[in-house]
Amino acid sequence: MLRKRAKILGVKYKLLLGFIIIVAFLLRFVSLGVNPPSLSWDEVAWGYNAYSLGLDGRDEFGRFLPLDYLESFGDFKPPVYAYTDILPIKAFGLNEFSVRFPSAFFGGLTVILAYFLTKEIFYSSKDKKLYALCASLLLAISPWHIMLSRAAFEANVSTFFIVLGVYLFLYSMRRKYWFLTLSFASFIVSLYTFNTARIVSPLLVLTLLFFFRKQIIQHKKEFFIASIIGAILIIPFAKFAPSQAASLRFKEVNIFSDPGPVETSNLEIKNDNGSLISKFIHNRRLIYSVDYLTHYFDNLNPSFLFIKGDGNPKFSTQDVGELFLWELPFFIAGLIFLLRRKEGSWWVVPLWLILGIIPAATARETPHALRIETTLPTFQIITGLGFANFILNPKFKKFIIPALFLLIFNLVYFLHGYIFHYPREFSGEWQYGYKDSINYVEKVKENYSGINITEDLGRPYIYYLFYTKYDPKVFRKEAMVKRDAFGFVEVQSFNKYHFYKDLGLINDKHSLYIDVPGKVPPSANIVKTFYRLNGEPSLVAYEK
Repeated sequence: MLRKRAKILGVKYKLLLGFIIIVAFLLRFVSLGVNPPSLSWDEVAWGYNAYSLGLDGRDEFGRFLPLDYLESFGDFKPPVYAYTDILPIKAFGLNEFSVRFPSAFFGGLTVILAYFLTKEIFYSSKDKKLYALCASLLLAISPWHIMLSRAAFEANVSTFFIVLGVYLFLYSMRRKYWFLTLSFASFIVSLYTFNTARIVSPLLVLTLLFFFRKQIIQHKKEFFIASIIGAILIIPFAKFAPSQAASLRFKEVNIFSDPGPVETSNLEIKNDNGSLISKFIHNRRLIYSVDYLTHYFDNLNPSFLFIKGDGNPKFSTQDVGELFLWELPFFIAGLIFLLRRKEGSWWVVPLWLILGIIPAATARETPHALRIETTLPTFQIITGLGFANFILNPKFKKFIIPALFLLIFNLVYFLHGYIFHYPREFSGEWQYGYKDSINYVEKVKENYSGINITEDLGRPYIYYLFYTKYDPKVFRKEAMVKRDAFGFVEVQSFNKYHFYKDLGLINDKHSLYIDVPGKVPPSANIVKTFYRLNGEPSLVAYEK
């Protein structure tokens, strides 16, 4: 009888997991090519570099099968996303859907992994399957994860490899120690995928090794082989890591590059006549430490997590938190259950959450949903734990249906806003207008000696390469490229296309101009205006 009941429950869990997986992939793939409403310049760069690699094995600027970085707008990006995009572009062509395919695909896979990871973490609990289903469901419908899965964010692919690395590590410690090699390999792939992972992944590995040190000592052979293979895989990154290019992005965005705290420190010490206590209280290191902690806890701000979300519309609809408001009480309850019961390898969850925010707190812009995506799915695991125990408690049986109704209401509210309002309200945030203007330019370019394009909308050259499917070999030969001492790259022209910061300085009556509306000369002959989805003009084509 017990075996029969267990079998029935097993079938139900499989059906529920199957339903969750279907929902996860639908929410990530339906209308993927049209919402978000346009491609950001980073997305276009991923797509064109993947297109180029798929043609001759070289990136945009001609480096053969780069493993350390892709050069893009002076940002030296880890290259894995471009490689994962080669096959989708081969299959579906160079378009919005194919560029976003890897993020949506790995996002769906992460939902599946969340189920198996949660089961592995709480292996000693009789309710581990319910915990796992709840965590997987919450990640499947998470506004945070859905939005990051629907654009070509390399962070989303990196999250998959981090989750896979943690799962394989835990699996190897309880079952097959040879899986440790696969775990190490997965963590290393994450290093080649997203900059934040270059800090979070090593911290997670060190933490896991510390807590499982006894098992590691008992299985030296497996650990040694995994370490050797890991060391080989990390060689390209190890060579690149000490370079100026590797730290360029960090120097640009981190709080420690801000001279303000140093100036404040010096001024306060001077005002106190250089006293010893003043040197201690106003020490710049103390000021930077306080600043760092402030930025760290910004990422745990309840308003950010449960009400408004990230201030950047690329990561949030602006009226729903990164997590649903419905999740707040269950998150708190789940945290209490986690710390009280201490089931299985429970400590992985809070430590992972804490470690995942460490690199993001060094940035000036906080909170930042993209930079702390490495914490997922810890929020969903904690919340799922709270919700599962709510379901299991007989006292709350009559509240289960109302709770599920509220969850569905939260999801429907988010999806309604995302599908019907978000594209119209925020098309400008996604550089909407480039595609329409380029399609027009391609029809009329033979009528002009040159096409002069503003850089005010951001990185126009890569859009022209992408939407014209320009031959990378030809581009490399004819492009006028300028690099400054800091490593920033600027493409000034190729073919008939010329890119300028200020078109007002150019006076060629035989060229077509593409500029933002506010900079069109009063005497210009406007031939075409391109609009955002809210009806506001985005770009203007004119003649002088």
